[in-house]
Amino acid sequence: MKTVITPEPLSRVSQTPAVPTLSFRSIPVSLSLLLLVLAPVAPARDASPGEEHAGSKEKPYALIYGTVWGPDNRPVYGVTVKIRRAAEKKVRWEVYSNHSGEFAQRVPAGKADYVIWADLKGFKLPDGKRLQPGEPAQVHVEYDERVDTGLHLK
Repeated sequence: MKTVITPEPLSRVSQTPAVPTLSFRSIPVSLSLLLLVLAPVAPARDASPGEEHAGSKEKPYALIYGTVWGPDNRPVYGVTVKIRRAAEKKVRWEVYSNHSGEFAQRVPAGKADYVIWADLKGFKLPDGKRLQPGEPAQVHVEYDERVDTGLHLK
């Protein structure tokens, strides 16, 4: 003989979900409160050039950005680019051109003149050809801006 056990029917109370449901009216209110809590509070003010970074730890800077061009007007990779202030003789920065012939260097923000040139000491093209440096470029920086320039090799 077999004994069969049948479950008792569930009562109406146990069939209600345990998780409360949100009504469509409470969703916009909940989203509004969430946005108010997560929204950053920053006072709006107008800043004159050079003052944008006054409250941050990072000092303002200008960017000297350029491209090194070969005699065939194609970009040249791996050229040493030296930068100094116009009033000084000592080199302040030394960077290298990338595969697109481009280089970039941060300099202090503010009025200043810079001289930029290519140092080709020991530099050869992949075909073994040597290049000659062109004229140094003069760059003037006013504030925290980007200044574009180019160096043309001979």
